[in-house]
Amino acid sequence: MNIASLIDHTLLKPDATATDIERLCREAAQSQFYSVCVNPVHVRSAGTFLQATPVKVCSVIGFPLGANLTATKAAETRSALRDGAREIDMVLNIGALKAGQSAGVLADIQTVVQLCHEAQALCKVIFETCLLTDAEKTRAAELSLTGGADFVKTSTGFSTGGATVADVALLSRLVKAHGLGVKASGGIRSLADLQKMVTAGATRIGTSNGIKILQEAAGHTA
Repeated sequence: MNIASLIDHTLLKPDATATDIERLCREAAQSQFYSVCVNPVHVRSAGTFLQATPVKVCSVIGFPLGANLTATKAAETRSALRDGAREIDMVLNIGALKAGQSAGVLADIQTVVQLCHEAQALCKVIFETCLLTDAEKTRAAELSLTGGADFVKTSTGFSTGGATVADVALLSRLVKAHGLGVKASGGIRSLADLQKMVTAGATRIGTSNGIKILQEAAGHTA
């Protein structure tokens, strides 16, 4: 398993500075992570730091609550894509999903997906699984499929819980046959955590502990 190629090297803390982002990008380039995942304000600088490398820039949209207007998410997405993001992780409208407002949730997803695909970028839909029942997770997966998303993603890492093996397995069963990826994120801090998520069906891992995980893996193979 090429562990580095699974990892979106992530820094989404509100106090992240330009120096922190530069360090994140340097680590990603050296370790050959799949991407860096940053807030929209840092997309352009991350792209500059990584322009001579194969590491992609991923940006979060509607983060971390998902409670933005669709027009706001669309504007954020356009800006991030214009600044160089090649992947977009959008938080769906959690409250609308829980209220059964499927048409609005679908329109939200479709709007961002269309903008991504027009720019040849991928779109991941963040569910915040810790706030949802299994029936709601299933509905979110169905809406993501209908909306044309490329991935479903468990968590923002900013709510009451992160990825669980059970949730990753559920999402994998729901979307794998349709060609969608599953991104596990939130609380993945060790090589053992990563391996459990991959075994459950994760095809991408979002973590701020990528360097530690690679060091653990190197120790296991030394």
